[in-house]
Amino acid sequence: MSETLLYHQALNRALDESMAADDSVFILGEDVGLYGGSYRVTEGLYAKYGEWRVRDTPISEGSFTGLGVGAALTGMRPVVEIMTINFALLALDAIVNMATKIPFMSGGQFPMPLVIRTPGGVARQLAAQHSQRLEQMLMNVPGMRIAVPSTPQDAYWQLKQAIQSDEAIFLLEHELLYFSEGTVDTRMPPPPMHRALVRREGDAITLLAYSRMVLLAEQAAHRLVEMGIDAEVIDLRSLRPIDWRTCIQSVGKTHHALVIEEDHRFSGAGAEIVAQLTEHCFNDLDAPVGRVAGLDLPAPYNGRLEALTLPDTDRIVDAAVRLLEE
Repeated sequence: MSETLLYHQALNRALDESMAADDSVFILGEDVGLYGGSYRVTEGLYAKYGEWRVRDTPISEGSFTGLGVGAALTGMRPVVEIMTINFALLALDAIVNMATKIPFMSGGQFPMPLVIRTPGGVARQLAAQHSQRLEQMLMNVPGMRIAVPSTPQDAYWQLKQAIQSDEAIFLLEHELLYFSEGTVDTRMPPPPMHRALVRREGDAITLLAYSRMVLLAEQAAHRLVEMGIDAEVIDLRSLRPIDWRTCIQSVGKTHHALVIEEDHRFSGAGAEIVAQLTEHCFNDLDAPVGRVAGLDLPAPYNGRLEALTLPDTDRIVDAAVRLLEE
């Protein structure tokens, strides 16, 4: 069944269907119950499933994330909502030392069917402490899987797949995507959760992006076509693992690659992507892999200054043109 949903509605639908199908699925986090979630993702679920399965927690990320780890060890399938990735810093012990290590240290005796959902990225004037992009920290943690849906369809698919998985999965949702709209087909079979998708085919340059930057990459690709440049857009959909095969095939066709990320340029996710593409596609590249990323400074509160620190369509188009001129 295909219908038009907002991003947060697609996530809500995935949670609702998962909870209806499996009594072991439950939600915990700040304001997920009576309030319905800061971005309305858990709206209506408290009334439908009750307080035992939609648990409002104290403001203590380390505690309730650790509770989620313990629940997963007993066979439950907890979905932990951390109100913003900035607060995930307070839960790193539970995430890094527990969720990602216990399956390995137990020789696989203890799976970890834990989902941690959190919004991230720069929204609108939330200032430095609420605008961080911390995906690169978790990318460095073996045992952690990171999904980054950019569309309502992927939000629906990837959350349901994450809940069904026996591994710890971090679902990173961009704050500015919650009210974006798209078609969601609940009957269409999903691709593998960590498979990259070609959002637009082209043969002149590959634009690789994830999360909200995919939307900007697609906008840039349309402008590049008007300039006679046929750009291919790859939506990574996952940051750990990354579907290198799809990326390498695309670069082998276009011979140019531009990595687009909202994160800071220095040591961000794009740094690893560029390193891997350079290593595996060196003979196919007609120019060094390019990068468009956020500036290396905390997000300013001032709206105009904040915008200047982030990639936009103009910067992507300019970078693609310069790369092809090389």
